Amino acid sequence: MTVPARPLTPDAVPLDSDRFHTDPVTLYRELRHRHGSVVPVLLPSDIPAWLVIGYREVHRVSSDPDTYTRDPAHWNQWASVPADWPLLPLIAPRGGSLLHTVGEAHARRAAVLSDALEAVEPGELRRHAERIADALVDGFGPDGRAELVADYATRLPFLVLAELIGLPEEEAPELFDALRQGMAGGVAAHRARARLVTAMGRLLAARRAAPGADVPSRMLAAATVAGASELAEPELAEDLAVLIAAGHLPTADWLGNTLRLMLTDARYAASEAGGRFGVERAMNEVMWRDTPTQTVVGRWATRDVQLGPRQLRAGDLLLLGLQGANGDPLVHGTSAPVAAAAAFYGLAGLVSEPEPVPEPVTGSPANNAYLSFGHGERRCPFPAQEIAETVTRTGAEVLLDRLPDIELAVDAEELTHRPAPWLRGLTALPARFAPVGWRR
Repeated sequence: MTVPARPLTPDAVPLDSDRFHTDPVTLYRELRHRHGSVVPVLLPSDIPAWLVIGYREVHRVSSDPDTYTRDPAHWNQWASVPADWPLLPLIAPRGGSLLHTVGEAHARRAAVLSDALEAVEPGELRRHAERIADALVDGFGPDGRAELVADYATRLPFLVLAELIGLPEEEAPELFDALRQGMAGGVAAHRARARLVTAMGRLLAARRAAPGADVPSRMLAAATVAGASELAEPELAEDLAVLIAAGHLPTADWLGNTLRLMLTDARYAASEAGGRFGVERAMNEVMWRDTPTQTVVGRWATRDVQLGPRQLRAGDLLLLGLQGANGDPLVHGTSAPVAAAAAFYGLAGLVSEPEPVPEPVTGSPANNAYLSFGHGERRCPFPAQEIAETVTRTGAEVLLDRLPDIELAVDAEELTHRPAPWLRGLTALPARFAPVGWRR
Protein backbone atom coordinates (compact mmCIF):
# COMPACT_ATOMS: atom_id res chain seq x y z
CA MET A 1 0.00 0.00 0.00
CA THR A 2 1.35 3.42 -0.96
CA VAL A 3 1.00 6.61 1.02
CA PRO A 4 -0.16 9.72 -0.90
CA ALA A 5 2.74 12.07 -1.51
CA ARG A 6 2.61 15.62 -0.18
CA PRO A 7 3.46 18.23 -2.85
CA LEU A 8 6.46 20.38 -2.07
CA THR A 9 4.54 23.55 -2.93
CA PRO A 10 0.99 24.27 -4.14
CA ASP A 11 2.29 25.62 -7.47
CA ALA A 12 4.50 22.65 -8.37
CA VAL A 13 4.85 22.10 -12.12
CA PRO A 14 3.88 18.72 -13.64
CA LEU A 15 6.98 17.32 -15.32
CA ASP A 16 4.83 15.66 -17.98
CA SER A 17 3.80 19.06 -19.35
CA ASP A 18 3.87 19.06 -23.17
CA ARG A 19 5.85 22.29 -23.13
CA PHE A 20 9.00 20.49 -21.99
CA HIS A 21 9.27 19.13 -25.53
CA THR A 22 7.21 21.63 -27.57
CA ASP A 23 8.55 24.94 -26.23
CA PRO A 24 11.35 24.36 -23.69
CA VAL A 25 13.14 27.70 -24.22
CA THR A 26 10.07 29.74 -23.28
CA LEU A 27 9.10 27.32 -20.53
CA TYR A 28 12.46 27.48 -18.78
CA ARG A 29 12.37 31.27 -18.99
CA GLU A 30 8.93 31.31 -17.34
CA LEU A 31 9.95 28.77 -14.69
CA ARG A 32 13.00 30.81 -13.79
CA HIS A 33 10.89 33.97 -13.57
CA ARG A 34 8.26 32.32 -11.34
CA HIS A 35 10.34 29.97 -9.21
CA GLY A 36 14.00 30.90 -9.49
CA SER A 37 16.84 28.44 -9.99
CA VAL A 38 15.18 25.50 -8.17
CA VAL A 39 11.69 24.63 -9.39
CA PRO A 40 9.14 22.46 -7.54
CA VAL A 41 7.85 19.77 -9.90
CA LEU A 42 5.48 16.81 -9.77
CA LEU A 43 6.37 13.42 -11.19
CA PRO A 44 3.71 10.79 -12.08
CA SER A 45 1.38 9.91 -9.19
CA ASP A 46 2.03 13.44 -7.88
CA ILE A 47 5.41 12.49 -6.46
CA PRO A 48 7.26 15.73 -5.59
CA ALA A 49 10.79 16.64 -6.67
CA TRP A 50 12.95 19.67 -7.37
CA LEU A 51 14.10 20.60 -10.88
CA VAL A 52 17.43 22.46 -10.65
CA ILE A 53 17.77 24.88 -13.60
CA GLY A 54 20.43 27.31 -12.33
CA TYR A 55 23.92 26.83 -13.78
CA ARG A 56 25.59 27.52 -10.46
CA GLU A 57 23.14 25.27 -8.59
CA VAL A 58 23.63 22.32 -10.96
CA HIS A 59 27.38 22.83 -10.64
CA ARG A 60 27.10 22.87 -6.86
CA VAL A 61 24.90 19.76 -6.62
CA SER A 62 27.07 17.72 -8.96
CA SER A 63 30.24 18.81 -7.14
CA ASP A 64 29.11 17.75 -3.65
CA PRO A 65 28.28 14.02 -3.52
CA ASP A 66 28.28 14.07 0.28
CA THR A 67 25.34 16.48 0.43
CA TYR A 68 23.66 15.35 -2.80
CA THR A 69 24.03 11.60 -3.15
CA ARG A 70 23.22 9.36 -6.10
CA ASP A 71 21.95 6.66 -3.71
CA PRO A 72 18.13 6.42 -4.00
CA ALA A 73 17.92 4.71 -0.60
CA HIS A 74 17.87 8.24 0.87
CA TRP A 75 14.58 9.17 -0.83
CA ASN A 76 11.88 10.35 1.56
CA GLN A 77 9.06 9.43 -0.86
CA TRP A 78 9.46 5.66 -1.14
CA ALA A 79 6.28 5.04 0.84
CA SER A 80 4.33 6.99 -1.80
CA VAL A 81 5.73 5.23 -4.87
CA PRO A 82 3.46 2.61 -6.52
CA ALA A 83 5.02 -0.73 -7.42
CA ASP A 84 4.27 -0.11 -11.10
CA TRP A 85 5.49 3.49 -11.11
CA PRO A 86 6.68 4.27 -14.68
CA LEU A 87 9.86 6.07 -13.59
CA LEU A 88 11.24 3.24 -11.48
CA PRO A 89 13.63 2.19 -14.28
CA LEU A 90 15.16 5.68 -14.06
CA ILE A 91 15.11 6.10 -10.29
CA ALA A 92 16.12 2.63 -9.13
CA PRO A 93 16.42 0.04 -11.90
CA ARG A 94 16.70 -3.63 -11.10
CA GLY A 95 20.30 -4.76 -11.06
CA GLY A 96 23.20 -2.55 -10.15
CA SER A 97 25.10 -0.56 -12.73
CA LEU A 98 27.79 1.98 -11.98
CA LEU A 99 25.09 4.68 -12.31
CA HIS A 100 23.68 3.64 -8.96
CA THR A 101 26.85 3.01 -7.02
CA VAL A 102 28.53 5.58 -4.82
CA GLY A 103 31.93 6.27 -3.30
CA GLU A 104 34.85 3.96 -3.98
CA ALA A 105 32.70 1.35 -5.71
CA HIS A 106 31.57 3.90 -8.26
CA ALA A 107 35.08 5.24 -8.77
CA ARG A 108 36.47 1.76 -9.37
CA ARG A 109 33.79 0.76 -11.87
CA ALA A 110 33.91 4.10 -13.69
CA ALA A 111 37.69 3.76 -14.03
CA VAL A 112 37.36 0.30 -15.60
CA LEU A 113 34.95 1.59 -18.23
CA SER A 114 36.92 4.78 -18.85
CA ASP A 115 40.21 2.90 -19.25
CA ALA A 116 38.62 0.53 -21.77
CA LEU A 117 37.31 3.45 -23.82
CA GLU A 118 40.59 5.37 -23.55
CA ALA A 119 42.25 2.79 -25.76
CA VAL A 120 39.91 3.54 -28.69
CA GLU A 121 42.20 5.13 -31.30
CA PRO A 122 40.64 8.38 -32.61
CA GLY A 123 41.78 7.93 -36.20
CA GLU A 124 40.48 4.38 -36.34
CA LEU A 125 37.19 5.46 -34.78
CA ARG A 126 36.85 8.17 -37.41
CA ARG A 127 37.48 5.67 -40.20
CA HIS A 128 34.88 3.27 -38.77
CA ALA A 129 32.32 6.06 -38.50
CA GLU A 130 33.02 7.29 -42.05
CA ARG A 131 32.70 3.80 -43.51
CA ILE A 132 29.42 3.13 -41.72
CA ALA A 133 28.02 6.58 -42.56
CA ASP A 134 28.91 6.07 -46.22
CA ALA A 135 27.17 2.70 -46.23
CA LEU A 136 24.01 4.22 -44.76
CA VAL A 137 23.99 7.02 -47.35
CA ASP A 138 24.54 4.40 -50.06
CA GLY A 139 21.39 2.69 -48.81
CA PHE A 140 19.03 5.63 -49.29
CA GLY A 141 21.03 7.84 -51.68
CA PRO A 142 19.46 6.45 -54.89
CA ASP A 143 15.96 7.15 -53.53
CA GLY A 144 16.39 10.93 -53.36
CA ARG A 145 14.54 10.92 -50.03
CA ALA A 146 15.35 9.81 -46.49
CA GLU A 147 14.00 10.03 -42.98
CA LEU A 148 17.22 11.11 -41.32
CA VAL A 149 16.31 10.08 -37.76
CA ALA A 150 15.32 6.47 -38.46
CA ASP A 151 17.51 5.90 -41.52
CA TYR A 152 20.66 7.65 -40.35
CA ALA A 153 21.00 9.45 -37.00
CA THR A 154 19.65 6.54 -34.94
CA ARG A 155 21.56 3.85 -36.80
CA LEU A 156 25.02 5.38 -37.10
CA PRO A 157 25.88 5.57 -33.34
CA PHE A 158 24.52 2.08 -32.75
CA LEU A 159 26.56 0.53 -35.57
CA VAL A 160 29.73 2.31 -34.43
CA LEU A 161 29.21 1.15 -30.84
CA ALA A 162 28.45 -2.38 -32.03
CA GLU A 163 31.81 -2.42 -33.79
CA LEU A 164 33.65 -1.04 -30.75
CA ILE A 165 32.28 -3.80 -28.52
CA GLY A 166 32.75 -6.53 -31.13
CA LEU A 167 29.06 -7.40 -31.25
CA PRO A 168 28.40 -10.42 -33.49
CA GLU A 169 26.45 -9.35 -36.58
CA GLU A 170 23.64 -11.80 -35.89
CA GLU A 171 22.97 -10.24 -32.47
CA ALA A 172 22.79 -6.65 -33.71
CA PRO A 173 19.05 -6.64 -34.63
CA GLU A 174 18.00 -7.91 -31.20
CA LEU A 175 20.18 -5.39 -29.39
CA PHE A 176 18.96 -2.53 -31.56
CA ASP A 177 15.36 -3.55 -30.86
CA ALA A 178 16.05 -3.65 -27.12
CA LEU A 179 17.43 -0.11 -27.22
CA ARG A 180 14.34 1.12 -29.08
CA GLN A 181 12.03 -0.64 -26.62
CA GLY A 182 13.89 0.93 -23.72
CA MET A 183 12.74 4.36 -24.87
CA ALA A 184 9.13 3.44 -24.03
CA GLY A 185 9.65 3.53 -20.26
CA GLY A 186 7.72 1.55 -17.65
CA VAL A 187 7.60 -2.23 -17.80
CA ALA A 188 8.89 -2.20 -21.38
CA ALA A 189 12.05 -0.41 -20.23
CA HIS A 190 12.63 -3.05 -17.52
CA ARG A 191 12.34 -5.85 -20.05
CA ALA A 192 14.53 -4.04 -22.58
CA ARG A 193 17.21 -3.40 -19.99
CA ALA A 194 17.19 -7.07 -18.97
CA ARG A 195 17.63 -8.10 -22.63
CA LEU A 196 20.49 -5.67 -23.01
CA VAL A 197 22.30 -6.84 -19.86
CA THR A 198 21.84 -10.49 -20.88
CA ALA A 199 23.33 -9.80 -24.31
CA MET A 200 26.31 -8.02 -22.74
CA GLY A 201 26.80 -10.98 -20.38
CA ARG A 202 27.01 -13.35 -23.36
CA LEU A 203 29.48 -11.04 -25.04
CA LEU A 204 31.70 -10.83 -21.97
CA ALA A 205 31.68 -14.61 -21.56
CA ALA A 206 32.80 -14.98 -25.16
CA ARG A 207 35.57 -12.42 -24.66
CA ARG A 208 36.70 -14.12 -21.45
CA ALA A 209 37.26 -17.26 -23.51
CA ALA A 210 38.74 -15.47 -26.52
CA PRO A 211 39.89 -11.88 -25.86
CA GLY A 212 39.99 -9.44 -28.75
CA ALA A 213 40.87 -5.83 -29.52
CA ASP A 214 37.56 -4.46 -28.26
CA VAL A 215 36.02 -2.67 -25.30
CA PRO A 216 34.64 -5.76 -23.45
CA SER A 217 38.05 -7.47 -23.58
CA ARG A 218 39.73 -4.37 -22.19
CA MET A 219 37.09 -4.09 -19.45
CA LEU A 220 37.81 -7.67 -18.40
CA ALA A 221 41.53 -6.94 -18.30
CA ALA A 222 41.04 -3.71 -16.36
CA ALA A 223 38.68 -5.41 -13.91
CA THR A 224 41.34 -8.03 -13.20
CA VAL A 225 43.78 -5.26 -12.35
CA ALA A 226 41.13 -3.53 -10.20
CA GLY A 227 40.41 -6.74 -8.31
CA ALA A 228 38.48 -9.50 -10.03
CA SER A 229 37.00 -10.74 -6.78
CA GLU A 230 35.17 -7.43 -6.35
CA LEU A 231 34.25 -6.68 -9.97
CA ALA A 232 32.61 -9.76 -11.47
CA GLU A 233 31.17 -10.32 -14.94
CA PRO A 234 27.57 -9.51 -13.91
CA GLU A 235 28.70 -6.05 -12.82
CA LEU A 236 30.69 -5.60 -16.02
CA ALA A 237 27.62 -6.63 -18.04
CA GLU A 238 25.57 -3.96 -16.26
CA ASP A 239 28.21 -1.32 -16.96
CA LEU A 240 28.65 -2.34 -20.60
CA ALA A 241 24.86 -2.07 -20.99
CA VAL A 242 25.06 1.47 -19.58
CA LEU A 243 27.73 2.31 -22.15
CA ILE A 244 25.53 1.12 -25.03
CA ALA A 245 22.33 2.75 -23.79
CA ALA A 246 23.94 6.05 -22.75
CA GLY A 247 26.11 6.19 -25.84
CA HIS A 248 23.39 5.43 -28.36
CA LEU A 249 20.33 7.68 -28.04
CA PRO A 250 22.02 10.89 -26.77
CA THR A 251 24.52 10.67 -29.64
CA ALA A 252 21.72 9.95 -32.11
CA ASP A 253 19.85 13.01 -30.81
CA TRP A 254 22.99 15.15 -30.97
CA LEU A 255 23.40 14.19 -34.62
CA GLY A 256 19.71 14.61 -35.41
CA ASN A 257 19.46 17.98 -33.67
CA THR A 258 22.61 19.18 -35.43
CA LEU A 259 21.26 18.18 -38.84
CA ARG A 260 17.97 19.89 -38.04
CA LEU A 261 19.79 23.11 -37.17
CA MET A 262 21.90 23.02 -40.32
CA LEU A 263 18.88 22.32 -42.54
CA THR A 264 16.60 24.95 -40.99
CA ASP A 265 18.84 27.85 -39.96
CA ALA A 266 19.90 30.28 -42.69
CA ARG A 267 23.16 31.00 -40.85
CA TYR A 268 24.40 27.55 -41.85
CA ALA A 269 23.10 27.49 -45.42
CA ALA A 270 26.27 29.00 -46.89
CA SER A 271 28.42 26.31 -45.31
CA GLU A 272 26.19 23.36 -46.20
CA ALA A 273 27.87 22.73 -49.57
CA GLY A 274 31.26 22.20 -47.97
CA GLY A 275 29.70 20.92 -44.79
CA ARG A 276 32.80 20.93 -42.65
CA PHE A 277 33.00 24.66 -41.84
CA GLY A 278 29.67 24.83 -40.05
CA VAL A 279 29.36 21.39 -38.46
CA GLU A 280 31.46 21.97 -35.34
CA ARG A 281 29.78 25.31 -34.66
CA ALA A 282 26.33 23.76 -35.12
CA MET A 283 27.21 20.90 -32.77
CA ASN A 284 28.32 23.38 -30.13
CA GLU A 285 25.19 25.48 -30.50
CA VAL A 286 23.01 22.40 -30.13
CA MET A 287 24.71 21.51 -26.86
CA TRP A 288 23.95 24.96 -25.49
CA ARG A 289 20.44 25.49 -26.85
CA ASP A 290 18.96 22.09 -27.77
CA THR A 291 21.00 19.59 -25.80
CA PRO A 292 20.05 15.90 -26.13
CA THR A 293 20.18 15.27 -22.37
CA GLN A 294 17.70 17.77 -20.98
CA THR A 295 17.13 16.41 -17.46
CA VAL A 296 19.09 13.90 -15.37
CA VAL A 297 17.72 11.75 -12.56
CA GLY A 298 18.74 12.31 -9.88
CA ARG A 299 20.33 13.33 -6.62
CA TRP A 300 19.00 13.07 -3.08
CA ALA A 301 19.71 15.55 -0.31
CA THR A 302 21.40 13.77 2.59
CA ARG A 303 20.47 16.55 5.03
CA ASP A 304 18.36 19.68 5.25
CA VAL A 305 20.12 22.23 3.07
CA GLN A 306 19.61 25.58 1.35
CA LEU A 307 19.98 25.48 -2.43
CA GLY A 308 19.48 28.77 -4.24
CA PRO A 309 16.22 30.27 -2.96
CA ARG A 310 14.88 26.94 -1.64
CA GLN A 311 15.09 25.07 1.63
CA LEU A 312 15.42 21.35 0.90
CA ARG A 313 14.62 18.54 3.31
CA ALA A 314 16.78 15.48 3.85
CA GLY A 315 15.73 12.86 1.31
CA ASP A 316 14.31 15.27 -1.26
CA LEU A 317 14.83 14.24 -4.88
CA LEU A 318 16.61 16.65 -7.22
CA LEU A 319 16.50 16.47 -11.02
CA LEU A 320 19.40 18.16 -12.79
CA GLY A 321 17.93 20.40 -15.49
CA LEU A 322 20.94 20.54 -17.79
CA GLN A 323 19.15 22.44 -20.54
CA GLY A 324 17.75 24.92 -18.07
CA ALA A 325 21.24 25.45 -16.64
CA ASN A 326 22.77 25.86 -20.10
CA GLY A 327 20.26 28.64 -20.77
CA ASP A 328 20.80 30.41 -17.45
CA PRO A 329 21.09 34.15 -18.23
CA LEU A 330 23.77 34.47 -15.56
CA VAL A 331 26.01 32.44 -17.86
CA HIS A 332 25.28 34.37 -21.04
CA GLY A 333 25.06 37.92 -19.68
CA THR A 334 22.06 39.84 -18.41
CA SER A 335 20.62 43.32 -18.30
CA ALA A 336 21.39 45.55 -15.32
CA PRO A 337 18.11 44.85 -13.44
CA VAL A 338 18.55 41.10 -13.81
CA ALA A 339 22.19 41.32 -12.77
CA ALA A 340 21.17 43.30 -9.68
CA ALA A 341 18.59 40.69 -8.77
CA ALA A 342 21.11 37.93 -9.32
CA ALA A 343 23.61 39.66 -7.06
CA PHE A 344 20.96 40.04 -4.38
CA TYR A 345 20.31 36.29 -4.48
CA GLY A 346 23.98 35.41 -4.46
CA LEU A 347 24.06 34.64 -8.21
CA ALA A 348 21.61 31.83 -7.60
CA GLY A 349 18.14 33.21 -7.19
CA LEU A 350 15.14 34.65 -8.90
CA VAL A 351 15.41 36.84 -11.98
CA SER A 352 13.06 39.79 -12.33
CA GLU A 353 12.46 39.76 -16.07
CA PRO A 354 12.51 37.21 -18.92
CA GLU A 355 16.06 36.47 -19.95
CA PRO A 356 17.29 36.77 -23.52
CA VAL A 357 17.86 33.63 -25.53
CA PRO A 358 21.63 33.03 -25.50
CA GLU A 359 23.38 34.14 -28.64
CA PRO A 360 24.76 31.36 -30.83
CA VAL A 361 28.25 30.32 -29.86
CA THR A 362 30.68 31.34 -32.59
CA GLY A 363 34.40 31.70 -33.08
CA SER A 364 37.28 29.42 -32.27
CA PRO A 365 37.92 27.81 -29.92
CA ALA A 366 34.26 27.01 -29.18
CA ASN A 367 32.79 27.60 -25.76
CA ASN A 368 32.45 24.13 -24.25
CA ALA A 369 31.41 25.18 -20.74
CA TYR A 370 27.94 23.70 -21.21
CA LEU A 371 26.75 21.10 -18.70
CA SER A 372 25.35 18.73 -21.32
CA PHE A 373 27.74 15.93 -20.31
CA GLY A 374 27.17 16.58 -16.62
CA HIS A 375 29.76 17.74 -14.12
CA GLY A 376 31.77 16.39 -11.25
CA GLU A 377 32.73 12.82 -10.48
CA ARG A 378 29.63 11.43 -12.21
CA ARG A 379 29.94 13.31 -15.49
CA CYS A 380 30.18 11.34 -18.71
CA PRO A 381 33.72 9.89 -18.97
CA PHE A 382 35.90 12.01 -21.23
CA PRO A 383 36.69 9.15 -23.66
CA ALA A 384 32.95 8.55 -24.09
CA GLN A 385 32.44 12.25 -24.83
CA GLU A 386 35.15 12.08 -27.50
CA ILE A 387 33.48 9.07 -29.10
CA ALA A 388 30.10 10.80 -29.17
CA GLU A 389 31.65 13.95 -30.63
CA THR A 390 33.54 12.03 -33.32
CA VAL A 391 30.47 10.05 -34.37
CA THR A 392 28.28 13.17 -34.47
CA ARG A 393 30.77 15.27 -36.42
CA THR A 394 31.57 12.47 -38.85
CA GLY A 395 27.90 11.71 -39.41
CA ALA A 396 27.05 15.31 -40.22
CA GLU A 397 30.11 15.84 -42.41
CA VAL A 398 29.64 12.67 -44.46
CA LEU A 399 25.96 13.37 -45.06
CA LEU A 400 26.56 16.96 -46.17
CA ASP A 401 29.55 16.00 -48.30
CA ARG A 402 27.67 13.22 -50.03
CA LEU A 403 24.37 15.10 -50.39
CA PRO A 404 25.29 18.79 -50.78
CA ASP A 405 21.81 19.75 -52.04
CA ILE A 406 19.94 18.08 -49.18
CA GLU A 407 16.96 20.00 -47.78
CA LEU A 408 13.96 19.45 -45.55
CA ALA A 409 11.06 17.66 -47.21
CA VAL A 410 8.54 19.35 -44.86
CA ASP A 411 8.16 22.79 -43.33
CA ALA A 412 10.36 23.27 -40.28
CA GLU A 413 7.25 23.99 -38.19
CA GLU A 414 6.06 20.43 -38.82
CA LEU A 415 9.04 18.84 -37.04
CA THR A 416 8.17 17.38 -33.64
CA HIS A 417 10.11 16.04 -30.67
CA ARG A 418 9.62 12.94 -28.55
CA PRO A 419 7.23 13.64 -25.67
CA ALA A 420 9.62 13.37 -22.72
CA PRO A 421 11.48 15.86 -20.49
CA TRP A 422 14.58 13.65 -20.24
CA LEU A 423 16.09 13.37 -23.71
CA ARG A 424 15.34 15.82 -26.51
CA GLY A 425 15.27 14.35 -29.99
CA LEU A 426 13.22 14.58 -33.13
CA THR A 427 10.56 12.02 -33.95
CA ALA A 428 11.46 12.36 -37.64
CA LEU A 429 13.57 14.50 -39.99
CA PRO A 430 12.34 13.97 -43.58
CA ALA A 431 14.77 15.20 -46.24
CA ARG A 432 15.06 15.21 -50.02
CA PHE A 433 17.97 15.54 -52.43
CA ALA A 434 19.01 14.67 -55.95
CA PRO A 435 19.29 10.85 -56.18
CA VAL A 436 22.89 9.70 -56.00
CA GLY A 437 24.85 6.49 -56.19
CA TRP A 438 28.05 5.45 -54.42
CA ARG A 439 30.47 8.40 -54.59
CA ARG A 440 33.57 7.52 -52.57
